[in-house]
Amino acid sequence: MTRRGPVLIDADAMLGRHPARDVGAGGVAEALASMDRFGISEALVGHTLSWLHDPHTGNRALLELVAGQPRLLPCWVMLPDTCAETGTSAEFVSAALAGGVRAVRAYPVDHGYDLAGVDATPVLEAIARAGLPLLLDAAQTTWPQVEAVAVAHPHLTVVVGGLGYRVLRQVAGVLARTDNVHLGLANLSSHCGLEWLVERFGEQRLVFGTGAPTRDPAEAVTRLLWSELDDGAVSAIGGGNLRSLLRKKARAA
Repeated sequence: MTRRGPVLIDADAMLGRHPARDVGAGGVAEALASMDRFGISEALVGHTLSWLHDPHTGNRALLELVAGQPRLLPCWVMLPDTCAETGTSAEFVSAALAGGVRAVRAYPVDHGYDLAGVDATPVLEAIARAGLPLLLDAAQTTWPQVEAVAVAHPHLTVVVGGLGYRVLRQVAGVLARTDNVHLGLANLSSHCGLEWLVERFGEQRLVFGTGAPTRDPAEAVTRLLWSELDDGAVSAIGGGNLRSLLRKKARAA
């Protein structure tokens, strides 16, 4: 590793105050200060309103928060277009691209729909055509659903974070049978799980993510920087892989 360390780009962060957890005010200044503390160059951020209240309102509020903040990359929350809450699938994706949105996140359990079902298909197809990665937490879906979505939409990049503990048997089968499913580091709690995944599937299948602010960024940073991986793998996971998925150049930390 260089003396400056690898570029870290967080694929899993949130703005906005959480209504039930004492994790800060969720403002931009607070997020940037935390990123500086942990050496994180940029972060892909969503808004708590999009998750816990109304995706349309939260998505718009997110663009206002990150305006003029090049280190904070907006990530919108999707819904099936059956109730037209975020417009048609085409309207949702067009608005996202116009607003500079870099990825889309899904909360199928919390928002009450089947990610692999017919209702979500139009928006997933639109997201895939636009080249926007789809992010979600493992608790919001099942591994059979993840695999079904990946197979049905081979041009859609799927990043699953919040893996938890003792999931490697389930994860391994999905990774072996697909090439568009990636894993995030937030709460990757299996002992030496990161090293095992890299040895078996390669570092290109993993991206750095913290789960901030509901998770302490130190967890994911330590897991990566104190791992047994070589410098090239750390650099790829820390920022290179996400940079490729987002089709952009990483900003130096």
